[in-house]
Parts: sequence; structure tokens; C-alpha cells
Amino acid sequence: MKRGMAPDVGVPTADARATLRLARGVTATWWYTVSVIVFFEVMIVVVWLATLLEAGVAPVGLWTVAIGGSIWLASTLPLLSDYRHRTDAGVSARSPRVLIPVLIAAAYGAASVVITESVLIGLLPVAQSLMLLNWPRHVRGRALLVVTASLGCAWIFDARGSFSDAATLGDASGWVLLAFYSTFLPAMTVLSLWWWDVLVTLDLARASEARLGATQERLRVATDVHDLQGHHLQVIALQLELTERLLSRDPDAALDTLRAARKSVDAARQGTRDLATRFRSVPLRDEIENARDLLIAAGIGTDAIVAPDADRAPASVFGPVIRETTTNVLRHGGGQRASLSLAPDGDSWRYEISNDLTPGAVVNGDGSGLQGMERRVSEAGGRIEVLSDRERFSIVVTIPVQQEGRR
Repeated sequence: MKRGMAPDVGVPTADARATLRLARGVTATWWYTVSVIVFFEVMIVVVWLATLLEAGVAPVGLWTVAIGGSIWLASTLPLLSDYRHRTDAGVSARSPRVLIPVLIAAAYGAASVVITESVLIGLLPVAQSLMLLNWPRHVRGRALLVVTASLGCAWIFDARGSFSDAATLGDASGWVLLAFYSTFLPAMTVLSLWWWDVLVTLDLARASEARLGATQERLRVATDVHDLQGHHLQVIALQLELTERLLSRDPDAALDTLRAARKSVDAARQGTRDLATRFRSVPLRDEIENARDLLIAAGIGTDAIVAPDADRAPASVFGPVIRETTTNVLRHGGGQRASLSLAPDGDSWRYEISNDLTPGAVVNGDGSGLQGMERRVSEAGGRIEVLSDRERFSIVVTIPVQQEGRR
């Protein structure tokens, strides 16, 4: 299931962490967060209109607040989109996607001050838009305190009737609700974004755990092979060197050391078989469960169907295939759902792993991992099928039942 040749996933560098994109497994939570924030903003405009209507503001002023509020609400959507796809580099004040919404909020706020003569109503759009920016973590909390304090001061300023019509607005029954809601809207927004950040961090941690598990498995195999083959190859090299020295002086002794070298080769070969047998000793049912747990830990919803007698299937073939296909789903699969199954199919055993694809994913079925699986499966008398379209990628491996003795 190799989809292009990509480097092994390891610990990201500082630059890589700075550009690390958000995880895919919490999309529903993101849309819930956006809907809550937009609902807060819609309600504040509605409360403004209701209070201004009760205070007797002219229809022209009401229409200005309503239309301007709609434009301001629309301007916050690009900020929310940028927040979802943000990096750790922080906000860039020069970006048009940041500057234009803030300018719209400032223009709307200025118009609101002229129409309503309320500093609180005029200040809130700018304060809310600023809270949607991708501030560094140590800056966001301080910015929230400054913004909330400024809105609180504006509330007091308006309550004292410092403008001629502000006292009339303050006499409206909904003024207290409007002032309270306006003052603490940025805090509610930041709380919603903080909860999103927490879920994203947890999702990234699960994905990192899955990658780390796959990496540790490769390192363990590599270490065992290195220790086994390194020892035997060193012994064989010494024995052949001794044979070369004895060949001209004592041919019989040289022949003995050559025989010893051959035994070392046999020992190395047997050790490799034993090592492979040790990795194949995991029951296939456990292999499937391990693969399912690994995919779930990476944030991929996974279903597994295993026949009750699955351990009778040829583990020497299916074991490495299950591990290889699972690793490649983690590295190149993408998507949000996967499924695994191992069950008898007529006179054969059938293993299938399938996962959906992210939009625009490039599928490459010609990788070395797939070629290795094809060789292993063909040697067992089976066949492998690769099925793919724009939405899903599947690998199906079929091994005849009569091959199950090759364990």
C-alpha cells in the first residue's frame, strides 16, 4: 500500500513543528466551535438591534447597525478559517486576510459610535475580531485581559451617559444584558477556541503515539537483525581470514577453519529463521487487534472483522502483510475510516484492508512494500489485488487453504 515514496516519520524539527497543520480527526468539533462563535456574534447584533429599537433610534440607524453587523459577521469567517489552519508562527499583521477584517470591524465600530453614541457597541467588533487572530499563546491571555478591561471601562462610560443620547440608551430594559453580553463575548470566544486547541493537541498526541509505535517496531527489528547478523558476520570474517593465512602453511587446518566458517553461515541463517519465527509467533487475531488499536490511536476510526478460526490461516504470510499494510495506512493512507477483515472464502483465506482517502490524495500502488508483499503472497500460492478510486483504497490478499501448513 505504498502511496509514493516518503521519508520515515520521525520526531519533527523545530521548523516542522512551526508549520505543523491541524489534525483531521476533529473536524466535527471544529464546525461545532465555529457555529457557537458565529451564534454568539449573531445574538449580540440581535440584542443591539432590540435595545436600540426600544431606545427609539431612527430606522436609518437600525438598518445601518443591521447591515453593517452582517458585513462584520461575514468578515470574521476568514479569521476563523485562518485560525483552523494556523501555524505556531503566530499572527502576521501584514496579511490582507487579517488586516481587511480588522479594518471592516473598525469601520463598523466607528459607524456604531456615531449612530448609537455608545462606546461599548463601537468597541466590541474590533475587540472580537482581534480575539480571533492567531496570537502566540503567551500573548492571547494578556490581550484578552486588556480587551475585557477596555470593554468594562466602555460599559461604565456609557452608563454615566457621557454622550447626550447614551443615557437614553442606558434607560432601555435590555441595556444591562447588552452591556454584559458585549463585555464578555471575547472571553467566551477565547474559551471556545481554547477548547478546540486542547482537542487538537490530544489528536496530534494520538497520531504521534501511533507513529512512534511504528517507528519503535522498526527499530526493534533492525536492532535484532543487526545484533544477530553482525555477530555472525564478524565471526565468519575472522574465520575466513584465518583460512587465508593457513592455506599455504597448513591446508588441513585451513580446511577445518573453512568448515567452521560454513557452520557459522548455517548458524546465521538459522538465527535469521528463528528471528522471523519469533515475529510470526503472534496469533493472527492479535495481529488484527494490534493493527486496529494502532489505527485508532492515530485518529482513524477502524472496524475489524475476524473469523473465529482465523488462527488457522497461514501466519507466515498474513502476519507480515498485516503489519506492512497497517504501517502504510498510517504513513500514506489519510482519510478518517478504515476496515480490516480476515475470514475464510471458499477454499482460501481472504484478508482485506481498506481506508478512505483525503481529497486530492495521490495513490501509488507501485511501492517496494507492495512488491515485497506480492512476492511473499505469490510464493504461498496466493494472489494480491489493489483496488482504488478517488474515495477509497483497498488491498485484498487471498491464500489457498492448503497452504496453511506453511507456518
